[in-house]
Amino acid sequence: MKTNGALLAAGAFIVLAGGTLVLGGPSQPAAGSPPWSPVATFSILGFDPATGEIGGTVQSRVFSVGNGVLWGEADLGMVATQAIVDVSYGRQGLDLLRQGLSPEQIVKRIWDQDPDPRPENWSKHGRQFAVMSAKGDFAAFTGPKATPWAGHRGGKYCTAQGNILAGEAVVTGMVGAFEKTSGHLSLRLLAALEAGQAAGGDTRGMQSAAMLIVKKDGGVWLHNDVVLRLQVDDNPEPIKELRRLVEIAAKQRERMRR
Repeated sequence: MKTNGALLAAGAFIVLAGGTLVLGGPSQPAAGSPPWSPVATFSILGFDPATGEIGGTVQSRVFSVGNGVLWGEADLGMVATQAIVDVSYGRQGLDLLRQGLSPEQIVKRIWDQDPDPRPENWSKHGRQFAVMSAKGDFAAFTGPKATPWAGHRGGKYCTAQGNILAGEAVVTGMVGAFEKTSGHLSLRLLAALEAGQAAGGDTRGMQSAAMLIVKKDGGVWLHNDVVLRLQVDDNPEPIKELRRLVEIAAKQRERMRR
């Protein structure tokens, strides 16, 4: 089953294996100002070679960050698109994975072919995104105009990326936590998100979080490729609430194994 893009509406390359828009005269944004708030976000994509599951998780100081950042399809891969976001990067990334391109080729092609339709206030140079294949290979890009601190770091079967962060320690901590944590992929992704927040996270605070994990026929019921699709759209402690949901899902998996 395709996951409908499994949409959960994340200047350098790396490759490793292993807002509101208000209508009306005086309320419209001033010329040259952003039409929407940047998706100030930290996210991580990760792969578990033991189970074949691939997933991602994200936290941001925007309402409903899950509405566009994470995209995934079983046996194909995952995409995170954020910062001065173009949500179409998610679908484009999955389509190019389907064509057999590598994550590095995909990242380059998507950004190179971005027509930059709003360069004055939503420039492609502020985009940030990452692509991971179903084998765990990945590539990431952080545009030179992404709001500081912005950047990405890769590890073993994971890539963390973020913008408007407290510093590099956010993404470094996320990678470290993912690599050190054992158990189900959801718990490893969650540990990474918690580590990113512990290192300072989004400098504007917290509001929403989301998680998506896919695997062919890996979800509940028949012909369901979605192992987990969780959204916390508006909560003062979204990561804490996400953990509550992840732990409920873990109990459900235990009951299914009995």
